[in-house]
Amino acid sequence: MSPGKASNEDYPPKLTASESEQLLSTVKDWSIANGLAVRPPVSLVKAAADPHGILATTAPVTLFPSPFPRVCFEQAKSIQKSYNKLYAAIAQDQEFLGNIVQEILEVDEFIAQLWQVHLKVKGEGYVQNLSLGLFRSDYMVHQNTSDAAPTIKQVEFNTIASSFGGLSSQTSRLHKHLSVLDYSLLENSLQAKDLDLPENESTKSLAAGLGVAFDTYRSASEPIRECCIIFLVQEPERNIFDQRHLEYALQQGNSPIPVFRLPFGEILSRTSIAGTPKRQLLYHLPSNPLEVFEVAIVYFRAGYGPSDYPDDAAWKARLQIERSNAIKCPTILTQLAGAKKVQQVLATPTSPETPSILKRFIKDSPKEIGELEKTFTNIYPLDDSPSGLSARKLATHHSDCKGYVLKPQREGGGNNTYRTAIPPFLKTLPETHWKSYILMEIITPPPVHNIILRNGVLEQGGVICELGVYGTCLWDQGTGEVFHNEEAGYLLRTKGDKSEEGGVAAGFGSMDSCRLV
Repeated sequence: MSPGKASNEDYPPKLTASESEQLLSTVKDWSIANGLAVRPPVSLVKAAADPHGILATTAPVTLFPSPFPRVCFEQAKSIQKSYNKLYAAIAQDQEFLGNIVQEILEVDEFIAQLWQVHLKVKGEGYVQNLSLGLFRSDYMVHQNTSDAAPTIKQVEFNTIASSFGGLSSQTSRLHKHLSVLDYSLLENSLQAKDLDLPENESTKSLAAGLGVAFDTYRSASEPIRECCIIFLVQEPERNIFDQRHLEYALQQGNSPIPVFRLPFGEILSRTSIAGTPKRQLLYHLPSNPLEVFEVAIVYFRAGYGPSDYPDDAAWKARLQIERSNAIKCPTILTQLAGAKKVQQVLATPTSPETPSILKRFIKDSPKEIGELEKTFTNIYPLDDSPSGLSARKLATHHSDCKGYVLKPQREGGGNNTYRTAIPPFLKTLPETHWKSYILMEIITPPPVHNIILRNGVLEQGGVICELGVYGTCLWDQGTGEVFHNEEAGYLLRTKGDKSEEGGVAAGFGSMDSCRLV
C-alpha cells in the first residue's frame, strides 16, 4: 500500500456483530491485564460508587493500528535529536526567553509568575546546572491534495509532563497481540505479515533518560543520603498507570532506583532543603518520617498550568524545587521554552532578507536547520507587529478564520479555539490580551478510518491521527555541553474527524499505534 493509499476503503475490515464482540472482549481483558488503563471518568463511574479509588478501565484505544505514511514516520523519528538539541539551546538562552516573556507577561500572569521564580533563583545563584528534558514533538500528516506527497507538520513541542509514553508502548503491544491471531480469524482477515507494525520502546527509552540523569547526579554531586527520583503529580490522577509504567521500569534491573510519587500540593510538607551550600532537596517518607532520601531528579507530571498553583504556597513550593540541587525535568527555563509563543517565533515565515532565527541556536548546520524548517507550519503572532496585524485580520474575518486555530500559552487538551469560533472568542477578550495567543494554520491530514473503544462503546468512522515522537536530553545549562541526546519512541493519538482536540487525558482522543504504509 503506498502512502497515498492510507485511506484504503477496505481498512479497517468491516466487522460482523460477533466479530466486534470478540475483539472487544480481547481488548478489554488484555488492556487491564497489561496496564493499558486509566481511572474511570466521573461520567462513567460516580465518585460515590468508587469512594476508595480502586477501579480502572481500558484507556480509549483503537481496535486496529491506523495507517501512517512510512516516509512521514521516519522523517519525524530522524529529526527528534535535532529538536532535542534546539530546545536545550533555547532553554540556555535567557536573553531570548526574557524577550519572549516580556512580550506577554503583562497579559499572562502564569508566565509572569514562572519568570519571577526563575529571577529569584538566579539572584540567589543556581546550584544545579544539569537540566533534563523528556520531550515530545507532535505532528500531523499534511496533504494538500490526494495526489500530493504526504509530509509532517509540527503541531507543538512539549517540554513538560509529556505524557502517554507508558501507555503508548502498551498500545503497540496490544495491536501486535491482536495481529498474531484475532485479525487473521476475521471474515475479512488481516495477516500479521501484511501489517508493518514498528517497534515502540517508549517506556523503556524514557526511563533510560531518567536513569542516565540519576547516575550523572550521583557521580557528580557527592550525595549525603540515598538518592531517589520524585514524580511530581496531580491528585487525583486519572492517568496514573501511564506514569506507573515509567516508575516500574526504573525499579527493574540490577540497580533499581527508588521512585516516590509526590502530589504537587504536598511539596512543602514532604520536602526540605539541606542547610548546605549545595542546597540538596530532601524527601521525607510520609509512611516513615525517619527515612529521608536525597532527591536526584524531580520529574514534573504536574505544575504545567495555573490550576496547579491555587495559592502563594504552591508558588513557594515551585521555588523550593527550583532553587534546590535536584535535577529538574524540566527547569522553569525549559518549561518556558515550550511556550507557544516560542514555537511561533521559530516558525513565523521570514522574508529572504531575514535570516532564520534557528541560526541563533544551531550553529554551522544549514542542513539541520533546513530539516527542522520542513516540519514547520505557518504560525503568526497576534501582537501589533506587521505580521501580527495581518494575522488579526485573518482571525477576525468570518471566512478567512476557517483555516486557523487559536492557541494560548498552555499545555494540556481543551485550550484551543478553532475556525469560526475564533472571531466571537476574540471579541470576549480585550485586544491588549490578544498578543498572548498565536494563530496557526490548520494542518490538513489525509482521510483515515478506524474504530475507537471508549468507555465500553465502539465508535466507528473517519479519524485524524497525531504522531508524537519522544526525546530525552541531558545538558549543562552553564557550559552548553550535551551529555545525552536520544530519540525515545513514539505516541499515536487518534480522534474522530469531527473532534478538534486530541488530548486523551482530556477526554478527546484515543491511544493508537502505526501501521506503516
